[in-house]
Amino acid sequence: MNPTPSQTVGPFYGYALPFPGGGDVAPLNDGGGITVHGYVYDGASDPVPDALLEFWQAGPSGDLSGAPGTLRRDPVTGAVIGRHGLDFTGFGRVPTDADGRYALHTLPPGNGYISVCVFARGLLHHLYTRIYFGQDAFLDELPPHRRETLVAVPEREGVYRFDIHLQGEKETVFLDFG
Repeated sequence: MNPTPSQTVGPFYGYALPFPGGGDVAPLNDGGGITVHGYVYDGASDPVPDALLEFWQAGPSGDLSGAPGTLRRDPVTGAVIGRHGLDFTGFGRVPTDADGRYALHTLPPGNGYISVCVFARGLLHHLYTRIYFGQDAFLDELPPHRRETLVAVPEREGVYRFDIHLQGEKETVFLDFG
């Protein structure tokens, strides 16, 4: 007998994992908030319309304890109805849209970066990377052309662009925590 052929994962991340307000890590009316947005691209530089991104980050003080229990459920159906929008959580989960785009509303991280986990079709294992907002000792160890794949580009006050390239010439630096 021949082995069973392997199967790729997905695309089914959008079924149960995203939730309303998943990209609102901080209250939308918080005056110190920032927006990070961008696209996820595959190895051919085409947008990935069905990726899922998870974000973890420290608060502005560097504290890693976000508010627990901010995800609300409908008391009748049990369906997730989103966050209550009052607390900084330190966690976000965002699907890409049909054009491969995502957006995250949060507060500036006190430790200088936001951790990102990427789930996408064709990936048998999720990928980890970071979004940096300035200089860091880790970045200093990388060649300049690799370093730039981890740094958010300011577009205007409080808005940053960060694209993720899964493969290819512009491939984002992915981290191994194994």
